[in-house]
Parts: sequence; C-alpha cells; structure tokens
Amino acid sequence: MTSGRAVIRPATPADHAAIWSILEPVYRAGETYCIPTDITRDEALADWFAAPFTAFVAELDGRILGASHVGRNRPGPASHVANASFVTHPDARGRGIARALVTHAKDWARAQGFRAMQFNFVVSTNADAVHSWQKAGFDIVGRLPGAFLHPQHGYVDALVMFHDLTGEQP
Repeated sequence: MTSGRAVIRPATPADHAAIWSILEPVYRAGETYCIPTDITRDEALADWFAAPFTAFVAELDGRILGASHVGRNRPGPASHVANASFVTHPDARGRGIARALVTHAKDWARAQGFRAMQFNFVVSTNADAVHSWQKAGFDIVGRLPGAFLHPQHGYVDALVMFHDLTGEQP
C-alpha cells in the first residue's frame, strides 16, 4: 500500500468492526440513509453484505476510512444498471476517500458488464454527497418531493442520480 493513496479492496468478515464503526454514527443520525436509526450491528452488516451487492473497503495508511457496496439495481430487464452505497469516516474528509470509492465502484461495475449506475435515493440535504456524485459524472434525473423525513429539516426531497458507464474509459 502506498502512503497517502487510498487502496480499495474487497471487504471481508475481518473488516466488520471497522465498517460498523463508520456505519453506526451515520445510521444513528438518520440524515442520509433509509435505514432505521435503531438498526443493530448484525442487521446493518447483513444488509451491507447482502446479495446482489459486493462490499469493498477503502484503506489509507493501514486504516479503513470508507466502505462501499456495489451490485445490480434491479433484476431481469434492468439488471444492466448498477447501484451503490458509500460511507466514509469523518477523518476521511478531504482525503479523496469518497472519490476513490465512487471511481472504483464505476470501474468495477463496468468490468462486471453494467452499462449504467443509478442512485435511487440521495437525500437532497446531503450536499456533500450530491456534489461528489455530480463531480463524478452523475446527473440528477429525478426528484421525489418530501420523500425523506430528516430529523432536523422535516420532509425533504430525495434525488435519483444516474450515470451512463458506456461512454467512459476507466
């Protein structure tokens, strides 16, 4: 591993504690994911590692600072569209972890034969994520008015974001 550069690798059961330490405060805050704020560790990890998704971690200088899971969005005739979720440790801000995770997710999805990637439910008040995904080439293609009950802002919009993977080279 090169110091200063994130390495993305498949997640293993040995990573569960590190992944949960990043997921738990995000899920408990209830501001960005459609996950019950009282989800248990085992339920959260089972969800994160559930098929059809493949889980990954981002390591920087030997420390796990982020995680993703990538897989098909829907089965059947829509199975060529991938979906992904991302979570980063607060210490990862400004260190390129989110960018490395989304770049890896796009490259991995393309290598698996996916033609596009869609984020079904990006909470509109999650400005950092919206900005990061737009910077990574995702477009807002839909808005779901008042679809998310934010603990501080009340009902806020959720965004559907989409990226065509076919015209991009890794």
